[in-house]
Amino acid sequence: MKRDYKQEFKTQVARGEHENRMERQKARRKLDAKGVTRQGKDVAHVKALSKGGSNADGIRLESPQKNRSFKRKSDGSMK
Repeated sequence: MKRDYKQEFKTQVARGEHENRMERQKARRKLDAKGVTRQGKDVAHVKALSKGGSNADGIRLESPQKNRSFKRKSDGSMK
């Protein structure tokens, strides 16, 4: 069975995932335009996108281990 890309896109938009993906792409492109080498690093937002952050709040380069691990509540969500 073929993937229904149109349906996946609609689901992303409905969940608000599409806007966050665009923010992440803009942040990466911004650093690339400045000529920053980000090989082996993640572009991290100062205020996480899942917490309502944006590129305007600031971005920084971090190691993948640091950027992808956060303190969690007992239900698994970020503190």
